[in-house]
Amino acid sequence: MKANGNHLVRLQAVTEAALAHLELDELLPELLLRIKSILDVDTCAILLLDEATDELVARAAVGIEEEVEQRVRIPIGGGFAGRIAAERRPIVLPEVDHAHVLNPILYEKGIKTLLGVPLIVRDTVIGVLHVGSLVPREFDEDDAELLRLAGERAATAIEHARLFEAEREARQQLEQVQAVTDAALAHLELDELLPELLLRIKSILDVDTCAILLLDEATDELVARAAVGIEEEVEQGVRIPIGGGFAGRIAAERRPIVLPEVDHAHVLNPILYEKGIKTLLGVPLIVRDTVIGVLHVGTLVHHRFRPEDVQLLTLVGERVALAVERAQLHEETRWLDELKLNFVAVASHELRTPATSVYGALTTLRARELEPDVRAALEEMAWKEADRMRRLIEQLLDLSRLDARSVQVRPEPIVLRRLLEQVIEEDGGDVAVDVEPNLVVVVDPLVIERVVSNLLANARRHGRPPVRISGKQQDRHLRIAVEDAGAGVPKRLQPRLFERFERGTAGEGTGLGLAISKAYAVAHAGNLIHVPTERGARFELILPLGYPVLDETR
Repeated sequence: MKANGNHLVRLQAVTEAALAHLELDELLPELLLRIKSILDVDTCAILLLDEATDELVARAAVGIEEEVEQRVRIPIGGGFAGRIAAERRPIVLPEVDHAHVLNPILYEKGIKTLLGVPLIVRDTVIGVLHVGSLVPREFDEDDAELLRLAGERAATAIEHARLFEAEREARQQLEQVQAVTDAALAHLELDELLPELLLRIKSILDVDTCAILLLDEATDELVARAAVGIEEEVEQGVRIPIGGGFAGRIAAERRPIVLPEVDHAHVLNPILYEKGIKTLLGVPLIVRDTVIGVLHVGTLVHHRFRPEDVQLLTLVGERVALAVERAQLHEETRWLDELKLNFVAVASHELRTPATSVYGALTTLRARELEPDVRAALEEMAWKEADRMRRLIEQLLDLSRLDARSVQVRPEPIVLRRLLEQVIEEDGGDVAVDVEPNLVVVVDPLVIERVVSNLLANARRHGRPPVRISGKQQDRHLRIAVEDAGAGVPKRLQPRLFERFERGTAGEGTGLGLAISKAYAVAHAGNLIHVPTERGARFELILPLGYPVLDETR
């Protein structure tokens, strides 16, 4: 039946409402009130399609507000509203009491008769509009046509409101990303940058926690560097192996990951459980196709992160990754500048002292006739100072090669105990060795010679006997430990232990030995660590192995 003039006048009220509101939450209630009035019904509701689940979700209602409050969901094809969407046509339900209706609220409210129409935009069903009566009523073709026409206006208005919201959300998203970019540009110091970034990200996504873990290339682990809401993660120095747990998976798979139920997931970080985090979303931090860390956010209540949230955090993660790299490059540049200045000053000072002693001794020897014992003493002093100068120059050259990355790795099969005994003999002996006599490992002997000799020199200079070396193959790595029975490394010195020109309490040595040893280990894809003990100092050299073999010659 065609709409008569009275219908068109009444429909104009719906059109005016559609044109007056761009906000969906303001538009829908106004449309429903006018449609309820036009058709003189007791209830009116709009359900919109959730494409992710292929369900109709109650979005607005008059007379059956509980339908929205309880977020009623109806599958396409199921029940009254589901049939309308599936069949794409108006449907009248003359007797609700005796019909297949999935929504129990329709029974509970005592609705007797229902009329519904699909909401269609560009040949796509976007929802359902239905009206109901609390008394039995015959909805005729005129009513159905009127509701269909009202549905057309409502569908168009909903589409316009959605487009407006999408445009507004896109604009807000750009503004939010810009806020992160502004913070990234405002700070060059990493310790200032990360907390500021996290606060902005937490606000943008309205989450309870936010954390950044950065990659430690030496150990292939993610290290908690900054956090909001889970500060303990940083305080406890949480480390997550690549590929392990939530953050490790993100880094290994190089993609965003949502963890809907933390309680029932494989999470390595116990703090996430302890803080009561329910849902997590994380993205990798990638710069020039290299993962440098992970950014993740969490909520203390179960939360459904939308695709838009994932996209937003991904965009933010891109800015964060660039900011982190920029800050790291700034720190490295500043460190190198300071290093060059300190290097020249300290190296000059260190070389000047033995050079002056050698020059003074030789000048005296050349200028005067001396007693044999005095001459011998001066010659001994000149030799020791010259040897000290030679060792310093060798260390400086080592550092230069390591900084230039010109040290090449040349692994070869070696009998570990023999090599260690040679190093000990050159160093002066009197060191206990705990290594299997027939253990052959494939490593670069240069790194062992350089590192172990430096560790032995430190043990003699700063520790006490007995000095002991142990070595074993474990988890495809060679671990060599050098330990003494002295007072150990002072706590105040431990954070700077491997820095260049850092000396012990006595101020002896060049302050380069441990820095060089660490650099050699890292250059060979290994590490040198200090292991705190109850007594003495213990250092462990960790090197990756080619393969362990037995010495067939013994």
